[in-house]
Amino acid sequence: MIKRFLDVVISLLALIFLLPIMVIVYLFVSILLGHPVFFTQARPGIHGNIFQMFKFRSMKNSVDEGGNLLPDSERLTPFGEMLRSSSLDELPGLWNVLKGDMSLVGPRPLLVEYLPLYSKEQAKRHKVRPGITGWAQVNGRNAISWEDKFKYDVWYVENQSFWLDMKILLLTVRKVFMREGISANDHVTMPFFTGSDNNADNQNEK
Repeated sequence: MIKRFLDVVISLLALIFLLPIMVIVYLFVSILLGHPVFFTQARPGIHGNIFQMFKFRSMKNSVDEGGNLLPDSERLTPFGEMLRSSSLDELPGLWNVLKGDMSLVGPRPLLVEYLPLYSKEQAKRHKVRPGITGWAQVNGRNAISWEDKFKYDVWYVENQSFWLDMKILLLTVRKVFMREGISANDHVTMPFFTGSDNNADNQNEK
């Protein structure tokens, strides 16, 4: 109850305080990348319940001759890369926190298609609300392997506390300013997760 109370208070104050910055980002995205300005995608939340996650769009909608989206690396512009490295693209996620879909701190919400690929241990990450930032994010973000990422997520679920959340929030500020762990080697973000027994797929997460 305390965690949810703090999520509501902090996200509401942050939305009010950061509104001028969000308006500026909105205008730049609309001018440089076009519409829609917001990227929305179904993601699994607590207990695997699906919700719509909001972010600022950081990629162009360029397609090939067959109408298929081009690879992430070809659609990500320098402006979009700046949005991601500074985490400004995550600001609309504060609305998800205010609504109760997410928390400020928790395992990052991943793709819906990953749900059947988790081991029983990895699935524990869905026992809590997903977060804008989390233990895995301050311990490597996208520069660590999927296995390590899930270990950090599960450790957080089993050890969460008010003071741990405060520590993660402070470490997140440092990570954002240092711009560390933004992407995995040779990927814009992370390679596609294909399950614990096969992590060799090199597709990018869309």
